[in-house]
Amino acid sequence: MKGKFHPNNDVSLNMSGNRSINDVIAEVDASRRRFVQTGVGAATLASLGGVSLAGFAQAVEAAPTRGRKGMAAPISFTPIPPALAGTSTDKVVVPPGYKAELFVAWGDPIMPGGVPFSGTAVETAAQQRLAFGHHTDGMHFFPFSGRGGKPSSERGLLVVNSEYTHENILYPDGQVGASGYGIAKCRKSQAAHGVNVMEARRIGGRWTVVRSSPYGRRLTGNSFMRISGPAAGHALMQTVEFTITDGGSVPTGATTDGRVAYGTLNNCAHGITPWGTYLTCEENFNGYFGSSTGSVPGVASGETGKLYNRYGISANGFGYRWHTVDPRFDVAINPNEPNLFGWVVEIDPFNPNSTPVKRTSLGRIKHESVQYVVDDTQRIAFYTGDDERNDYIYKFVCKRKFNPGNRAANRDLLDTGVLYVARFDADGTGRWLPLTPDSLGVDGVALRDSPNFAGADDAEVQAKILIKTRMAADAVGATMMDRPEWIGARPRIDGFREVELYCTLTNNNRRGTGTPSVNNPDGSTTAGSARPPVDAANPRADNVHGGVIRWRENGRSVAATAFEWDIFVECGDTRTTRPPLPTNDYRGNIVDDPDGSADYGAPDGLWFDDFGRLWVQTDSGDGTGAFANLGMDQMVCVDPETKLTRRFLTAPNNAEVTGVIMTPDGRTMFVGLQHPGDDSTAADPEQFSSWPHNQWAVESDGVTPLPAGRPRSGIVVITKDDGGIIGT
Repeated sequence: MKGKFHPNNDVSLNMSGNRSINDVIAEVDASRRRFVQTGVGAATLASLGGVSLAGFAQAVEAAPTRGRKGMAAPISFTPIPPALAGTSTDKVVVPPGYKAELFVAWGDPIMPGGVPFSGTAVETAAQQRLAFGHHTDGMHFFPFSGRGGKPSSERGLLVVNSEYTHENILYPDGQVGASGYGIAKCRKSQAAHGVNVMEARRIGGRWTVVRSSPYGRRLTGNSFMRISGPAAGHALMQTVEFTITDGGSVPTGATTDGRVAYGTLNNCAHGITPWGTYLTCEENFNGYFGSSTGSVPGVASGETGKLYNRYGISANGFGYRWHTVDPRFDVAINPNEPNLFGWVVEIDPFNPNSTPVKRTSLGRIKHESVQYVVDDTQRIAFYTGDDERNDYIYKFVCKRKFNPGNRAANRDLLDTGVLYVARFDADGTGRWLPLTPDSLGVDGVALRDSPNFAGADDAEVQAKILIKTRMAADAVGATMMDRPEWIGARPRIDGFREVELYCTLTNNNRRGTGTPSVNNPDGSTTAGSARPPVDAANPRADNVHGGVIRWRENGRSVAATAFEWDIFVECGDTRTTRPPLPTNDYRGNIVDDPDGSADYGAPDGLWFDDFGRLWVQTDSGDGTGAFANLGMDQMVCVDPETKLTRRFLTAPNNAEVTGVIMTPDGRTMFVGLQHPGDDSTAADPEQFSSWPHNQWAVESDGVTPLPAGRPRSGIVVITKDDGGIIGT
């Protein structure tokens, strides 16, 4: 998610000489520092939560292939080398015996009425609303019911996020250009954001988008949404009401009731529910807002100023310019609009007439992804990370149990429960700290008595806690993390019953560098500005390469308030010549054979397949600087027991690998490629990449020519030549 319109964390800063926390960890009892190795045998697989909901949750139907203990299929593909800058082929590369084909790319029609992409980006906002959005991210395959009621591996709904836009290639003349910047460009940009629902079908051995499908749907930056949960209706959620058309946003003179919103933005990763809905996560929403006055309220000005400061609202945002032509995004006119973003949004992909719902119980942060787990007692929890340097990891525990036999009974599970934030202690244990009115801050004061959350009653206090989730986490003393991104749950299959979660910590060049500072408990710290010292869970200063942390819930219960944790992997470059620090040699500890053959850094996407194998995707940029030996972004496959890692895929030039899912039989994989040719100019859109038309001549229909003109984010379909299970 790098680029001009997103924050970049790769700038080198002053280095610190802090002593290593690893010395402290080494003194802790071994049972606290590592997980007991738990073996599982191969058996019939089921998805998390089972398959009793007619295939809504993904399920593996194929006969499993015996692999290592803890996995129902081995990792046996031939690993590939990195795609080094300067020698990259600007193509998607997969192992021998595998084939990658284009499934869909930005601008391709995905629903009735759409038109083929021109290659010159002359399409209007109205046409973009019928076409696949810009920079793809998280995705999930929802299978239709197949033969014998089993989930189909040849037909389903592929639901995909479109996170953000590269404005200089979105229009023929760039963001401003000869035609200037007006509402038409703004509306097209908003239409290129959001969520795509596509019917995917395999016909004659070829996967294609069913463009005539009644399920085809686009949700954009202007789609109508409902707000639910404890924060719905609060005064901070009430905004200026507008009539929104392609010609502009016109105030009606009224104020909304705080229970409706328009649009979903910066849809990064995602999650699903076991009752068959899609959860899209709103991440860097702050970048779309600005102020016509040239300034925004500061911390000292009061409640709104503190919110803007903690969530990164600024006078010019990331440079989108929306606020200059659309008053809905001008905080000088509509100051509460930012509070309608930063939520998890629930979407029913099988009902194209349904209204998406922003579920406020899960908190307002820069949600990267959300991962559910159902435990043995049918308690259900959702885990999510706040993707900002120095922010936190959360879980939401539903008040009611999951009902696997009644889909309707689960519909509002996400509206009631308790939101927790994680504290990782140096002895390898951790605590889930509740964010409720009676929770005590580090100053010994209950949140209900804090000026940030005070209200007429506890219902209002809880609403404020959720709208100001970051500030509540600051108050209770949660552990500041190195950009917590995707969270994945190890499948509870074949006798493995632990509730075990993994989270990518992408990087943090502010960790242990410069003068130490931490997030103030009063919530007054500017977003991402602190320079925390190293700690047990984040033990490396200048953590440019990132890593993966994991934890197990006590008692195998998602409702547990205590857990054990360890660092699963520290990423790095075994061939680095960078001078080491006391806490960071920049080499990492990736397990591969031969040593250094699977080096990777800046882990972002993380997903477990239903065979128990871990897939990790990277967001490192253009393969230069600290990533020169690692090359372009990539996807690796990891054995969670042995940690053995193999590189499976490398990306085109300057493209991030993001989003991955398989069909239920494990024989087809969908993978997303975001922002190929990132940072190219309007004058030369193909300055860095001409993907995908440089790799394939036609679209997935096998007929329509792929036009040249500019690089396009897209999704590839990967299969084995022998028809086998992916990864073997």
